[in-house]
Amino acid sequence: MRLYRRIIPKIAREIVRSLHSKQQIEVEDGRMDEAELDLAAVMVEYMNEEERIVNEAKDTIARRGFSQDRFAQVKKSLAEARGFKIGDDGLEHVLAQMLEALFVSRNIAEVYADDAELRKFMREVVDKYTSVNDELDREARNRLKNLREGTPEWEIEYPRMIAHLKRQKGLI
Repeated sequence: MRLYRRIIPKIAREIVRSLHSKQQIEVEDGRMDEAELDLAAVMVEYMNEEERIVNEAKDTIARRGFSQDRFAQVKKSLAEARGFKIGDDGLEHVLAQMLEALFVSRNIAEVYADDAELRKFMREVVDKYTSVNDELDREARNRLKNLREGTPEWEIEYPRMIAHLKRQKGLI
């Protein structure tokens, strides 16, 4: 799952407002924005922890003198050591946390839909916003297939290519 900070408020807004309009949740009067922030906080916390793991993986690689080819392996082992889920498991973890946030939020008066229904809807919304990023990722990787992921050249060119593609497609 590639989650970007800029789309987190959009995801949270669509989930809360859609569930409210479908009468699957009841939001306290005047607390719609706060309810959205509750869901956004879950995604932001996930992003922060993932960023800490990425930075620690980079430090570990530099400290131990590993090649950049081992970045994914080091990141995965650090995540497992912390009990942090990444990839598809990360999405399931975030969805579970968001579901729990709906039930414990002081801004949501009542939840009427069942867990499976809520989880399915939230997954659809997240997929809707992250699929564009998956397409950009695929296109960037195709254009950079001559570079190996994790190398310093990759670390420079990949974000540059993503930004170029976003500008080209009018996403920025």
